[in-house]
Amino acid sequence: MNQDSQAIKLETGEPVRKSVIWLHGLGASGDDFVPLVPELDLPAKPGIRFIFPHAPVRPITINNGMSMRGWFDITSLDFEAREQDLEGMAASVAILNALIEDEIDSGIAAENIVLAGFSQGGAIALMAALQTGLPLAGVMGLSTYLPDAERMLSLFADSGRNSDSPLPVFLAHGTQDDVIQIRFAEQSRAALETSTAIDLQWQSYAMPHSVSVEEISDISAWLKKTLAI
Repeated sequence: MNQDSQAIKLETGEPVRKSVIWLHGLGASGDDFVPLVPELDLPAKPGIRFIFPHAPVRPITINNGMSMRGWFDITSLDFEAREQDLEGMAASVAILNALIEDEIDSGIAAENIVLAGFSQGGAIALMAALQTGLPLAGVMGLSTYLPDAERMLSLFADSGRNSDSPLPVFLAHGTQDDVIQIRFAEQSRAALETSTAIDLQWQSYAMPHSVSVEEISDISAWLKKTLAI
């Protein structure tokens, strides 16, 4: 297994005061969401650093063992019956945690860091945000779900976050998604809504496993609110 050491970084202006770490989906790369940044219509000040890491290259069981970029292995699209690659997920959460620490070391406060991800990347972003004890600005999960939800919410309950300062979560999904059916996202939504320390915004769109123009507009509004820009 290997991983590119350099993530793609894009800064919207100077000085940089905020960061968004955005994880791609299975078989894509860090380049995948770079073109979306200009479409978010974000202000030039304060500057926002977008970080798009590349997932490790690994064999993916559901794709006949073909090696491709993936944050964890997938054995089946049957979410209710398949065995989850918890080891691979934990390794990818560790990668994301290291990126968070890099941003903090560069002078960005944890309160100004948003985690984001699409599909597999969204699952890792959600898992990382719920496990960290850092007061992150928020987390965005697109066309995704929360793996190991009961344990993740238990860890989140121990993280120190409370209803006085809830974690903003943006969860969005396509009603026509045939890769991750919307019912699995809705199950994750229901699980997240059980925590009073989570401020959840849920959006659904008439689209497949993708991103829509309407969704981009909603992401923009949520980022502006969450990062106070």
